[in-house]
Amino acid sequence: MTENSEARIGRRTVLVATGATAATLAVGAAAATGSPATTAPAAAPVAAAAVCTLTKEMTEGPYYLDGQYVRSDISEGKAGFPLKLTLTVVDDDTCAPLPNALVELWHADALGEYSGFVGNNGHDEPDNGTFLRGGVLTNSGGVAAITTIYPGWYRGRCVHIHVKVHTNVTLTSDGSFTGGQEIHTGQLFFSETITTAVARVSPYSTNTVTRTTLAQDSIYDDGGAASGLLTLTALGSSPSAGYAGSLTLGVEQG
Repeated sequence: MTENSEARIGRRTVLVATGATAATLAVGAAAATGSPATTAPAAAPVAAAAVCTLTKEMTEGPYYLDGQYVRSDISEGKAGFPLKLTLTVVDDDTCAPLPNALVELWHADALGEYSGFVGNNGHDEPDNGTFLRGGVLTNSGGVAAITTIYPGWYRGRCVHIHVKVHTNVTLTSDGSFTGGQEIHTGQLFFSETITTAVARVSPYSTNTVTRTTLAQDSIYDDGGAASGLLTLTALGSSPSAGYAGSLTLGVEQG
């Protein structure tokens, strides 16, 4: 089963430009009006200067499993290139960081197989039902830092990672979570240039399924960061050294 037949969810979310981008926009706006940028209230949080861009949520797809671990490293020793994600969650009304929100991820391994569903992409490998799944609570700045591997691909879909954001969860004694409210379901996408380079190298090159490109994908709508496209930075001089990926997710709490 592919995700091509899954309908997109209508609830809206936002992706937010922060940091230097927000500062540049604030200065530019001040110059345009003839007012100095320093007239903004000194006590306002930095995130409040951000420009919020609305985007629709993406389909959950067929491979979600409840009750995954709360952990900052979801790789479980799977073969693949390191991917260090920094995802910042903010409130879409105020652009303020959202602390103690659980950011949960799940994605395919280098062969395009999901834990709990191994074999659906034509490859035979051990399946424990937990690899490349899990999440972490955001810190006081709304940041969730999660280590995994660069995803592989499966029939009909480009390379991507699924993401959910939950609030008010209860951590359980077995290292998982329960309860709370699910406030965002989306997907994270990758530069086609980088994926092409990664796909040439083992173990990704051993994936026998024809790869769907970003432009061919039925879910990604070419909206850039507003549609979940990560900002990627190489961690070394070759693809095998891995990448750092970042994105700011704005979510609707009400």
